[in-house]
Amino acid sequence: MNFTNILYEAHSGIRWLVVLAMLGAFVYLLVGYFQRSPYTKTTHRALVIFSSLVGVQWALGILLLIVMGTFTSYQWEHAVTMTLAVLLAHLYTRFKTRPDMVRYQIGLATILGVAVIVFIGVARLPQGWMG
Repeated sequence: MNFTNILYEAHSGIRWLVVLAMLGAFVYLLVGYFQRSPYTKTTHRALVIFSSLVGVQWALGILLLIVMGTFTSYQWEHAVTMTLAVLLAHLYTRFKTRPDMVRYQIGLATILGVAVIVFIGVARLPQGWMG
């Protein structure tokens, strides 16, 4: 197995960790929001884990693109779309001083926004969601 295959498999496999972190953080924030719980370090940590995994996934994808050495239009489109997802995934950090309920809302909106962008970014690939 060569380095390109290893990167491809890593990029393909990490997506499931991103999905798990996304679902876990979303449920955790949703429950906290509806229970009107204080925004704690654990709440913040759920978003950090999610946004960090999105960043790792993005970095693996960019590295894979560079190692493959091919730059088709759909690969560029995917890279740009996923860059937007990474930027959005870290947006919650701009709202540290806001009230707890606003921070919950921003966190939930961030996760939903990233989910939509990732869905579009993957769907635009030739293999789409089937690959």
